[in-house]
Amino acid sequence: QVQLVESGGGLVQAGGSLRLSCAASGRSFSGRTFSSYALGWFRQPPGKERECVAAINWTGGTMYCADSVKGRFTISRNNAQNTVYLQMNSLKAEDTAVYYCAAGRWGNDITDYDYWGQGTRVTVSS
Repeated sequence: QVQLVESGGGLVQAGGSLRLSCAASGRSFSGRTFSSYALGWFRQPPGKERECVAAINWTGGTMYCADSVKGRFTISRNNAQNTVYLQMNSLKAEDTAVYYCAAGRWGNDITDYDYWGQGTRVTVSS
């Protein structure tokens, strides 16, 4: 069984930084290796729909789905360690959400991803 486990969330003051990590484990990703998957970070603010934050493909190409995070957030991956990261700087109160990592095909929609973590909560105090 494949598992994605996020870590690094917490409470931070506005203007601060957090680094989220997502480690993949399990016997296989339906026969494919971790490095062949696109990886995404999504977030779900309180009372709102889950939305794409950023994604990174198997060659390291990136996209930032939310204009509000461009220039502040950076997604990266380490295939040797089966891990994807989200560096979040200059955090704002509106970044408060549960953050999820996901593995799947390239895209910015939740339907593009097959595997999901359980989420890590980020709270930004103003």
